[in-house]
Amino acid sequence: MVTPLALITGGQQGIGFGIAEALVGAGFQVVLAAHLDAEAPEVIAALGTLGDKARYIRHDLQEIDKVSSLLDRIEDQMGPVTTLVSNAGVPAKIRGDMLELAPDSFDHVLGINLRGTFFLAQEVARRMVDRPSETYRSLIFVTSVSATMASVERAEYCISKAGAAMMAELFAVRLAAHGIGTFELRPGIIATAMTAGVKDKYTARIEDGLVPARRWGEPEDIGRIVVPLAKGDLAFATGAVIPVDGGLSIPRL
Repeated sequence: MVTPLALITGGQQGIGFGIAEALVGAGFQVVLAAHLDAEAPEVIAALGTLGDKARYIRHDLQEIDKVSSLLDRIEDQMGPVTTLVSNAGVPAKIRGDMLELAPDSFDHVLGINLRGTFFLAQEVARRMVDRPSETYRSLIFVTSVSATMASVERAEYCISKAGAAMMAELFAVRLAAHGIGTFELRPGIIATAMTAGVKDKYTARIEDGLVPARRWGEPEDIGRIVVPLAKGDLAFATGAVIPVDGGLSIPRL
């Protein structure tokens, strides 16, 4: 039996690391990919925790011309990718009035969260289609509740996540006949380095009921959901959108 292999973008920290821990615990090998050097403290710490089932390969999502070489390297070292967890992303450079949004910030966020994400997923999908396998394969896109909940202080981020939501739907339709599952997870307010700067702002609101679960989400909340998706336990639910937000996105009066 072939050991399943997950490629996790941004897997060295935050949500990505929570997913990596869960998949390693479920018997997967994992490759973490991010723009950081291999000697970065976050990378060393992640690999130290994950053990010999994990490797790190530097990849900047903006460098779409290097996608093929990334996947070639993974295949040479560990075999073909059976699950892509498209998790890496960047926030708005500056939170502020969308009427003041600068093109460079817009281009930076969409270049990574949308353009880079698409072309990596495209090449992974091509290889999966070209090489049928008895091992279940999947694409899992980690987007955000911001795909449908407008935040005018982070317009470029919301736009990128809305685009990624449609991207997931498109891949689901294209790949379903090949038995390749595609899923979208929409995290809410999760305790990571990305949200550390707004912790004080949101904690009181969460406790007051902004999040019905009345707590911050944790990376392991996402990881626990990814495992059955990657294993194929929900294969016929391809295209499913799963909110992971403690009820934040449920419309209420």
